[in-house]
Amino acid sequence: MVLDHDYLKAVRENLALNDLLQLCPLALRLHGGERQPDERKSSAVPQDTFSFGHVRFWKSPLELLRAIKNSTGRQYTTFRIGGPADLFYDATSTEDLAGAVTAARELGIEYFVLGLGANILVGDKGFRGLVIRNTSSHLKFFDDGKLWVESGAVMAKLIPQAVERSWSGLEHYVGIPSTVGGAVWQNLHFLSPAPERERTMFIAEIFKSAELLTHDGRRETVDRDYMQFGYDTSTLHKQRDIALAVTFQLDPGDKAVMHRIMQENLSWRGGKHPWLEYHPSAGSIFKKIEGVGAGRLIDQVGLKGFRQGDAQISHIHANIMVNLGKATAKDVRDLITIAQSKVEERFNQHLEVEIGFIGEF
Repeated sequence: MVLDHDYLKAVRENLALNDLLQLCPLALRLHGGERQPDERKSSAVPQDTFSFGHVRFWKSPLELLRAIKNSTGRQYTTFRIGGPADLFYDATSTEDLAGAVTAARELGIEYFVLGLGANILVGDKGFRGLVIRNTSSHLKFFDDGKLWVESGAVMAKLIPQAVERSWSGLEHYVGIPSTVGGAVWQNLHFLSPAPERERTMFIAEIFKSAELLTHDGRRETVDRDYMQFGYDTSTLHKQRDIALAVTFQLDPGDKAVMHRIMQENLSWRGGKHPWLEYHPSAGSIFKKIEGVGAGRLIDQVGLKGFRQGDAQISHIHANIMVNLGKATAKDVRDLITIAQSKVEERFNQHLEVEIGFIGEF
């Protein structure tokens, strides 16, 4: 059974999302592109399914549990906080990702593309719609230093592969939890190598191009100018373009020098940031204030180590809030409000939140 657009439209206009899940059920799954003839005959393909475009619905209760019960912010974010999504899907390739986003748009379902889950806070009530976890990570190195890589690739796994091939440019960002997609979304940055640490280095400096699924549904390759990179921002913040794959231009490098930079950067970060394995966090909570750090202001009003429930302002870095084990999104939101109020009251400075708030709180 294939649902046509008219039927789908009628369903969407007359049924809530939960009703739609019960009607078409039990869990939303997706596939990119058409199957080959021999694949259609495979016994691995469930027979009790029906599809619309790139959307395939499974009736198996096991798929329901995998798609809904386990898809929590607590499981898939670095903060380890948040409720479940109505629908959850792992996109393992650019085609998967493009198909999932296109399907959500066609179905009129709210969606969110999740990378490594850093820099976000998921609400305690979860996300009403489809969370697409981007795990696409295919890549290819070229002899001229170009690196093509899908946007779900994790930087921590990508960097050693570049260093092993003596290609330089990515090693500066070691230790920062991010996917490639997150790196270009936020224009990932870190200080230049020790001992000078004289400037901030940005991922934009090695960015050559990106393949996007644009907000109006086109597949398009764009250059650096299109991306409008800034401090902690890019054009991806301004419109619903999705980075499918990125091409970096790397330079020949000395492995020994790159390993030294990585060790120094990891040591520097380890002394200034809480370890995620022990104290989960979303990274910096507030945006940078020119001339004075947000963390310094929070420290000066005496809030370092202050806690609300199981959410705490880190003893190491006051612009980072950590989960002591059972923190809720409400705990974090309350702590943010306290920090903002104290700083504004004493310094007349407004702390602007940097992390994204996802879902219902």
